[in-house]
Amino acid sequence: MRPRFFIFGLGYVASRLAGVLEAQGWEVISTGSAGTLAFEDRTNVRLALADADHVLSSVPPAGDGDPVLDAYGDALGGKWLAYLSSTGVYGDSGGAWVDESAPTGNGRRTARAEADTRWLARGARVLRLPGIYGPGRSVFDRLKAGKAHRIDLPGQVFSRVHVDDAVSAAQRALNAPQGAYNVADDEPASQNAVIAEACRLLGREPPPLTGLDEAGLTPAARAFYAENRRVANGKARRVLGWRPRYPSYREGLAALVASAQGDREPRDR
Repeated sequence: MRPRFFIFGLGYVASRLAGVLEAQGWEVISTGSAGTLAFEDRTNVRLALADADHVLSSVPPAGDGDPVLDAYGDALGGKWLAYLSSTGVYGDSGGAWVDESAPTGNGRRTARAEADTRWLARGARVLRLPGIYGPGRSVFDRLKAGKAHRIDLPGQVFSRVHVDDAVSAAQRALNAPQGAYNVADDEPASQNAVIAEACRLLGREPPPLTGLDEAGLTPAARAFYAENRRVANGKARRVLGWRPRYPSYREGLAALVASAQGDREPRDR
């Protein structure tokens, strides 16, 4: 009988993880629009959970609670658990480095921080992810849609991670102790630098710098610029033995261009 891995919420990272696990011989059961079960189908979800040794949730908090823990928390005992969280739980650090010892819950993502804490209390491996980019979800797509803005905010930096590096961290966590792990690349950088590099690769001029008030951003996009931090990945390196295949946005963007041109990338270093 194949080992069973249960995934709540087949999102961008989780769907790619599911494909990798299936290729390695796992049976993957999941919820979500592209999954095998409906989240609300409590009878069949519980039956599937009973036969699963590993459970990962990528479902974000809703309102004041965590949907997975609230609906199925009593069925998760004795299982390997993982939760895809966000480095947004740290809030604003004024551009300083943060690691897993930094306080959480002081930023705009209080609900995410509360869910993060609940999963840690359950003994989960909590992977704290920054901005995730990859095929179909990168600065190239924003440039094509005319939504890539260079905002004049000196000193503003963000951490990010390529989707495949997030997946490899989740794989590494299969044999890791419980706890929180920051999964970010090695080089926090401004959004302006990322846009400029993407434009260089495309051979086009980057959009002009503009003020935050003049950019016409949605409230959600504007909130993106309300926090400034650098995320340290040392614990993931030490404990998980994880290394990002794309240590900065430069390697990640170059790989996306090469993939779009049909070039084959090396599978590993």
